[in-house]
Amino acid sequence: MSGESSVGIVIPVLNAGAGVAATLGSLGEGARLFDLDVLVVDGGSEDDTVTTAAAHGARVIAAERGRGTQMAAGAAAVRGDWLLFLHADTVLAPGWAEALAAFMAGGRERAAYFVFRLDDDTPGARRIERLVAWRCRALGLPYGDQGLAIARDLYTAFGGFPDMPLMEDVYLVRRLGRRRLVGLDVAAITSPRRYHDGGYWRRPIRNQFCLLLYLLGIPVRMVARVYR
Repeated sequence: MSGESSVGIVIPVLNAGAGVAATLGSLGEGARLFDLDVLVVDGGSEDDTVTTAAAHGARVIAAERGRGTQMAAGAAAVRGDWLLFLHADTVLAPGWAEALAAFMAGGRERAAYFVFRLDDDTPGARRIERLVAWRCRALGLPYGDQGLAIARDLYTAFGGFPDMPLMEDVYLVRRLGRRRLVGLDVAAITSPRRYHDGGYWRRPIRNQFCLLLYLLGIPVRMVARVYR
């Protein structure tokens, strides 16, 4: 551990026992480059999420349920001059630590995200990946399942994650603005389960419809009802 750069990794969880071990396992290479504090923020899991996270070396705290609320609580509790927010069903590909270290060396004025990948070989998965790439390129809107690395002072200056039931990631990256966002050339590999459950056509259409409602100013709690 070099100790030269301190990074706090925040992972909000809720009944994520099936995937959080792989997420935490992918973070090991970061210990060679950073002073890491890995914090899992539990929103009331009823499975083995908490014990699994602790067994894999993460600190665990409890917070009120809600991804935005949990990430805000984690940012306040985790140690580190830099923050890295990850979802519990996302595994960072090898090389993420070197890519992040190179980005961090360039200054603290911008935030970074990873390339979206699905752990699935189907044509539907490739279609979703192309859609996400277009959304990041054309709209400057990476989502939380791509991770977000940001200096703590920049996170604080832009108000951090809000207490919202949905769109908390869109809220923050829109406040940051696309000129402050940098895509890293390393994949964040996400479980395809929600697409298997919701469909590779139906779920993206619903997601884009909810995004449109949010961007049109529809109250986020109403958007959340549509989403669910």
